[in-house]
Amino acid sequence: MESRTRLNQWLKQNWYSSAILLCAEISAASIVIQYWPGADGISVAVWISIIIVVVIILNIFAVQIYGEAEFVFASIKIITIVGLLILAFIVDLGGGPNHDRLGFRYFWKNPGAMKEYDSAGNTGRFLGLFSVLVNAAFSYGGVELVAVAAGEAENPRKNIPKAVRRVFWRILFFYVFGSLAIGVLVSSDDSHLLKAQKDGLAGAARSPWVIGIQNAGIHVLPSIINAVILTSASSSANAFLYTGSRYLFALAQNRQAPGFLLRCSKAGVPYYCVAITASISALTYLSVRKGGPAKAFSWFQNLTTIASLFTWCSICIAYLQFYKALKAQGVDRNTLAFKSKFQPYTAWFAFSYFAVIIIFNGFNVFVGEHHQNWNITGTSLSPL
Repeated sequence: MESRTRLNQWLKQNWYSSAILLCAEISAASIVIQYWPGADGISVAVWISIIIVVVIILNIFAVQIYGEAEFVFASIKIITIVGLLILAFIVDLGGGPNHDRLGFRYFWKNPGAMKEYDSAGNTGRFLGLFSVLVNAAFSYGGVELVAVAAGEAENPRKNIPKAVRRVFWRILFFYVFGSLAIGVLVSSDDSHLLKAQKDGLAGAARSPWVIGIQNAGIHVLPSIINAVILTSASSSANAFLYTGSRYLFALAQNRQAPGFLLRCSKAGVPYYCVAITASISALTYLSVRKGGPAKAFSWFQNLTTIASLFTWCSICIAYLQFYKALKAQGVDRNTLAFKSKFQPYTAWFAFSYFAVIIIFNGFNVFVGEHHQNWNITGTSLSPL
C-alpha cells in the first residue's frame, strides 16, 4: 500500500514536471523563431499557437511515427553538438578565420573562472557558483526517465543497467565537455553576451556558441545553429506532451484521476490525457509582451527545476527505504541485476545536495539590489 502511494506521488510529480516543461520548451521555441529577420515583428502568440497545434497533432494523429521522429531529432542534436565541440577545439587552438589562439585565457586571466554575483569578493564568487548549480539542474532533469522504460524494455535486467551506464558517459561528453568548450570560447563578461542578456535579444543571439563563433570571425553558422535549437525545442515539447499524457493515463489506471481519462482512440492514444496535458501549455501565453518570452522561459525553467529536484529527493528516499528493506530481509546486494557503488552514503549526499538547492533557490531576492524592494519578478531565479 505504501509503495503504491509513493508510485502515485511520483506519477503526479512527473506529470506536473512534464506539463511545465512543455510550456518551457514552447516558450524557448518562440524565442528561437524570433531570431530570423521579420519574425520578431509578428506577435509571439502566433508562434506559440502554431507550435501548440503542431505538437497536439503529432501526439494524436502521428503518434505511430513518434519513435522515428525522436530518433531523427536526436540524431540532429548529437551531430550538431559533436560538430560544435570539434569547432570549439579548432577555434581555441587558433584555427578560426582570425587565427587568435584562445587557450585558457578566459579561465585564468581575463576575467578568471569565478565570476562575482550580487556581491563582491569571495561571497560574490560563491553566490555565482551556487546560481550556476540552480540553473544547471534544469538541464539534468529527466535523466531518471531511463528507468521508466523498464516496464516496456526488452530484457530489462540487461538493457536498463547498460542504459544507466551510458547516461553517465553522455553527460560527461555532451554536458561537461560542452561547458568546457563554451568556457574557452566566450569570456563571462563578453559585451555581446551581457548586452544580449540585458536587451533580451531573441534566439541564438543569446547563445554563447553563436557569440564564440562570431568572435572567431565565422559568419555562416548562426542561422544553422538557431534552426537546430528550434528543432530541439520543438521535439522536446512533443516528447513532454507524450510522456505527460502517459503519466496522467497511469494515474487514471491507479484511480488517482477521473475514469474518463482511460478512453483511448483506436490507435491506443489517450486523447483526453493528451488534451488535458496540452491545456497546461496555455500558460505559455504569459510570454505575450515585450521581453516576455525570455522572462516566461526563466519562470518555467525554475518551476521545472524545483519539480525535478523534488522528484530526485523522492527517488533518494525511496532508494534508502529499499536499501533498509534489503538489509531487513537479509538480501545480498551482490545478487541484484544492478547496484550502485558507495551506498547508502551517495544517496544521503544526493538527497542533502538537492534539498539545499531547493531551500536556497531564489536567494538573490534577499541580497544585492533586489532585497530593497522585493523585486522578485526581476530576478533570474524563481521566488519559490
